[in-house]
Amino acid sequence: MGAVEFDGPPERWTALLPTFADMAFALGGGQTLGIQNHDRFANEAFEALPGVNFNADEIVELVTDGVNKELFYKMDADVHFIDPHLLRLWYDWDQGDIDEVKENLGPFFGNFIRRHSDDWHDYRYYTLYEAFELMAELFQAQERYQAFVELHESMLDSIEQHLPPAEQRPTALLVFPADGSGFQFYTFRFDDGGVSTKQWRDLGLTDALAATDVGHYSFSDRGTLDLEALIEIDPEVLLVRNYGGASESAFQEEIVKPLQEEDGSNGVQAVQDDAVYSAGYLDQGPIINFYHTERAAKDIYSDSFEDVTLFDRERVAEIVTGNI
Repeated sequence: MGAVEFDGPPERWTALLPTFADMAFALGGGQTLGIQNHDRFANEAFEALPGVNFNADEIVELVTDGVNKELFYKMDADVHFIDPHLLRLWYDWDQGDIDEVKENLGPFFGNFIRRHSDDWHDYRYYTLYEAFELMAELFQAQERYQAFVELHESMLDSIEQHLPPAEQRPTALLVFPADGSGFQFYTFRFDDGGVSTKQWRDLGLTDALAATDVGHYSFSDRGTLDLEALIEIDPEVLLVRNYGGASESAFQEEIVKPLQEEDGSNGVQAVQDDAVYSAGYLDQGPIINFYHTERAAKDIYSDSFEDVTLFDRERVAEIVTGNI
């Protein structure tokens, strides 16, 4: 998108994906005006912060039958934390639509860093904290950013101290239900490098797909895995996405129970051992990453992390509100 200049930190801004909405909120920029889908935004991670005001009901949902350009005019944002390629690829915008919003409302500033498997993404990827640093520069909130860096490093140190030896860590398979609840799954590899799989890499899990030729989900490759293939891979832990905000009872009813009752599923060790867990959301910034990582550690390594705090809610709240 070329050079983007600002007279000062933006007061009104919108994201499409939660990654950049999370970053801006973490830097004291307030909450996003809009988001792609409410059910893919980890509201509970923000609502858990003591003394921090967050109201998901005030956020416009940008996707109904597409991303409506008129909503952008209603939001009237100073800047759009959106990779414009997504609007063209996913929602049939053309370059004229993007230029119109940029010229009449505000510039775009974003990069799709969820995964690294899309062939259309031929420009630089950023790690979560590399992108976060650029956002900190935009918001002139480098002190808050540095506080998050230190908290993140502390989390990684704590993980290293409490992780069991590598040979005792389970093989895990990360999937997304292709039809919501059936036995066809999209697959995701931990080594993809995107921000959406960061917690699994940090927690030292062995990817059950590493010894297979099964690839990572992408815009152009949406191949699925059926129950027969799941039995053959036989992961010790099964991580199922898109149930981040669901209650544990809903997850059990919609995912775990049908798997347990399906003929042949007893051939999957994760199902036998009751090691099927909600894998949370697709996108994450620094706050959602703390939330995801702690939840995953306590699910997968319950004995090692039972009394360990990886998501320091009070400290995160202090940073967000500027009490550094």
